Amino acid sequence: METKTLGRYIIADPAICHGEPTFRGTRIMVADVLEQVASGMAWEAIIEEWRYAVTSDAIAEAVRLAREALVTYAPKLVPEPITA
Repeated sequence: METKTLGRYIIADPAICHGEPTFRGTRIMVADVLEQVASGMAWEAIIEEWRYAVTSDAIAEAVRLAREALVTYAPKLVPEPITA
């Protein structure tokens, strides 16, 4: 597997974090930052916690990509409705 560019700020490189999506030039996993966003953590606090290695533009891109993935794959993830 080769490095895949998922966006301007996000890549998946098999040599970094087992190929999980990370922010370019870091070992910060996108899933970890999205978890912080989901918990309600302020973006400024996330940026500070990662010592400014992640920018607000990078976080926004992660959120956009997560939204696109949800919209694209949700029909496959939601089970068929049960009829009584």
